[in-house]
Amino acid sequence: MAEQLNREGIAVTLDSLGESVDDVAHAEASAGIYHRLLEEIEARKLKANVSVKLTQMGMDIRGNGPELAEGIVGRMVEHAAGFGCFVRIDMEGSEYTEATIAMTERLHARWPGAVGTVLQAYLFRTAEDVERLLGQGIRIRLCKGAYKESAEIAYPLKSDVDANYVRLMKRVASSGVFCGIATHDEAIVEQMKRFVAETGLDKGAFEFQMLYGIRRDLQRELVAAGFGVRVYVPFGTEWYPYFMRRLAERPANVLFLAKNFFKS
Repeated sequence: MAEQLNREGIAVTLDSLGESVDDVAHAEASAGIYHRLLEEIEARKLKANVSVKLTQMGMDIRGNGPELAEGIVGRMVEHAAGFGCFVRIDMEGSEYTEATIAMTERLHARWPGAVGTVLQAYLFRTAEDVERLLGQGIRIRLCKGAYKESAEIAYPLKSDVDANYVRLMKRVASSGVFCGIATHDEAIVEQMKRFVAETGLDKGAFEFQMLYGIRRDLQRELVAAGFGVRVYVPFGTEWYPYFMRRLAERPANVLFLAKNFFKS
């Protein structure tokens, strides 16, 4: 699949599904999958990287979970850095935001350019986090946010989330730090295309990122227009608990997928 997408001019991020691991053996086994992925990416010379959740790497294990997760992910980043690959530390709910950013900063200091993270435009804090990470040259994947959050810390209205996303999108794309614009929203994609045309921004300064199977038509159009596109390819046996948690958090996510899956 990754090879076929590469032949179509689309880069790939591979994501072994899993989260909320509660024992060390499971965390280490999950990490082993990623190390094999990194080896295959190198062996096959794929235009690909990997994305990992900290709770899948033992972040929530009682006692030393954060230290365990950082050690596991650190070895992964070191492995990726050895042949110029990249690890994206995915963002989870707001209770993990600061810990995820701080861990990314520490790992980036050890292996510059080999690790980045995700910021969610619906959180009030994200504008400051953007500046914090860009100031260190850390690559950001900007998304709207998929978890249900309190109105005390996140924009409750879609219109406000969209407006903040567009502001931050323009900032990260023109920052000089290569970042990912993660959206399937065609109106926002069009705003980004206009921004590029109006400012003369190099199309190679950023990439659009989408999910595998969602808006394949739009993905092909963007590639044909000279934009970078990366597709997230999740796989594994733990899709059902992942899906049910996303549904419980935000039922609108499923409606979105249903509306967009068949636009091919």
